[in-house]
Amino acid sequence: MKPSQNPAPPVIITPSPHVHCGSTVSKAMRDVLLALLPAVLASLWFFRLQGLTVIIACCLSAVFFEAVCQKVMNRPVTIKDGSALLTGLLLALCLPPALSPLLAAFGGFCAIVIGKQVFGGLGNNIFNPAHIGRAILLASMPQQMTTWTPPAASFGSVGSAAYAQAVSSATWAAKGADAVSSATPLALLRTSEALWQKGGAAVDALPPLQQMFFGNIPGSLGETSVPAILLGGLFLIWRGHVDWRIPVYYLLTVFVITGAYGFFHGYPASFPFYHLFGGGLMIGAFFMATDWVTSPLTKRGRIIFALGLGLLTALIRLRGGFVEGVCYSILLMNMLTPLIDRYVHIVPFGGRRRKDEK
Repeated sequence: MKPSQNPAPPVIITPSPHVHCGSTVSKAMRDVLLALLPAVLASLWFFRLQGLTVIIACCLSAVFFEAVCQKVMNRPVTIKDGSALLTGLLLALCLPPALSPLLAAFGGFCAIVIGKQVFGGLGNNIFNPAHIGRAILLASMPQQMTTWTPPAASFGSVGSAAYAQAVSSATWAAKGADAVSSATPLALLRTSEALWQKGGAAVDALPPLQQMFFGNIPGSLGETSVPAILLGGLFLIWRGHVDWRIPVYYLLTVFVITGAYGFFHGYPASFPFYHLFGGGLMIGAFFMATDWVTSPLTKRGRIIFALGLGLLTALIRLRGGFVEGVCYSILLMNMLTPLIDRYVHIVPFGGRRRKDEK
């Protein structure tokens, strides 16, 4: 067989020289797992046994299905590198604490098999695997994925009497209930918007910003405690695993857009801070959007990527049917990452772009 007359051009991602930093996949995964430890401890403090059950189910299922999938596809089993464990843990931190272990395990299956292995495994997936699992669960089990329970433990005061009643485990335990569904702060904020537009006061049960910051609120396991997420995110930036441009520009874009929207409609000055501290924005900005495989390669590309994330998240939250928009924003921008890398790439020193790339 003669060789092809028109061989495919080589894929050049960045100009040389390439210097190996000495890091490996296993080391990097251990660093990210260590960075997630504060968020995990905070979730266990606030949600206790419920949170532990979801975390164990997601992590075990992710590792199990990765091993099975690689065996079936005759690929080397690489569960020791920690990537499957990390995917399962990230998925768990994006799920409601009251979700059943069976559904959590199904989410692990979707994240590993559909979000990762069908694309070729680690380094080949085009979407964030953990958010693929969450998106499939949200589309197939919307009621279970939007049923939230108050934290089992408190940190400091809980603000108004109405909100204290909503989050106090002692109140519900006295009534003989194991868990009671509760609205997240973003859902309460949407209700408050309707009242503000009519000239009324905010919902009395809207949590104070202090509680939003520390995490004594209903929500997903890893979406509540801002200090825990910030501590892990800053650790990753310090270790060089995360480019600060993505989380900073992402958070700043959401804050500016929601702040301008609130100012135009005459909302309280705290409006953008509720969007900043609420939902999965913090964990999405530091741990999901910064995924090495699904985010752009260049600094300018990452800024464009982050600006798109912030715009989509703000649009979904302010004008969409969902009160949360981080998951779908990241998945949508993951699709645009190859396009961003195509048009925003590094030009070698002394070189210039071709005419067809202008």
